[in-house]
Amino acid sequence: MTSPQELKQIVSQGLLSFPVTDFDEQGNFRPKTYAERLEWLAPYGATALFAAGGTGEFFSLSHDEYSSVVKTAVDTCANLVPIIAGIGGPTRTAIAYGKEAQRLGAKGVLLLPHYLTEASQDGIARHVEEVCKALDIGVIVYNRANSKLNADQLVGLAERNPNLIGFKDGVGDIESMVRVRRKLGDRFSYLGGLPTAEVYAEAYRALGVPVYSSAVFNFIPKTAMEFYNAVAAGDSATTGRLIDDFFLPYLDIRNRKAGYAVSIVKAGAKLVGHDAGPVRAPLTDLNESELAQLDALIKKLGPQ
Repeated sequence: MTSPQELKQIVSQGLLSFPVTDFDEQGNFRPKTYAERLEWLAPYGATALFAAGGTGEFFSLSHDEYSSVVKTAVDTCANLVPIIAGIGGPTRTAIAYGKEAQRLGAKGVLLLPHYLTEASQDGIARHVEEVCKALDIGVIVYNRANSKLNADQLVGLAERNPNLIGFKDGVGDIESMVRVRRKLGDRFSYLGGLPTAEVYAEAYRALGVPVYSSAVFNFIPKTAMEFYNAVAAGDSATTGRLIDDFFLPYLDIRNRKAGYAVSIVKAGAKLVGHDAGPVRAPLTDLNESELAQLDALIKKLGPQ
C-alpha cells in the first residue's frame, strides 16, 4: 500500500488527469474500452490518474459500477501510473466508497463534495474528518461547490488527520487560497482543480500551487503535456499561444450549457478516435454544430 506521505510526494509534481468513464449506447459501463483508454493515456506522462472522478461522472455511478471502474483502473495501471479514486456524497456513503477504493488497491482518494445540503464549516470539517479516520490511505479534499473549507478549519483537520495530505481548489477565490497556502505551508500538496485548469495554471503557480488536473489530457494528451511543461518552465510564449488558439475558443463552447465541462471532454475523446460513449443524464452531449467547432480546434493542434 502506498502510504499517505508517499502519495503526497506523488501528487506534488507533474500533471494529473481524470479519465472519462466509458459507457455503451445503452449507458452501461464498458470496461474493455475504459482499460484501452487508460493504456493509451498512461505513457504520456501524467503523474497520477483519478478514476471515477468528476470528469469520470462519479455522480452517476452505482456502487457496483464504481467498484468495476476503480478495479479496472487499478488492474490496468498497476505498473504504469498511480490511481486515485473519487469518493463523495453523504458521509457514510463517502466512507463506503473510500473503503472499497482502498480494498481494490487505489493509492488514495479524492473527497468530492457532499452534495445538495448546505452545511456549516464545523459540519463540513466533521464530514472530512470522519472520512479520513475511516481510511488508511491518503485523502485529498476537493474544495468546491457547497463543500468549501476555510484555512482555520484546514489547520485543525491537518493536525488531527495525518492521512489528509492534499487540498484541491475548485473555487478560484484567490484571497482564500492565499490564506490556506500561507497557514498550511508544506503540510499539504496543493492542486488546481478549476474546470479547464490550464486557463488558471500560471496564476495558481504564482500562488504556490504548481500542480493541476487536466481534463483535456483525455483527448489532446500531447498538447496537455506541452502546456504543463511550458507553465513549469515559465514559457509564456507557448502558454499564451495555446490559450489564444485553443483554450479560449474551447471555453466558448464549454460555457454554452451547464455540465458541458464533462460533455465536451467526452466529445473530444470521440473526435480523436477514442469514443467513450454518451454522457449520462442529467448531463447532455454536444450538438453536431458544437462537435464540428471542437473538431476544427483539435485539428489545428496537429497529431497527438
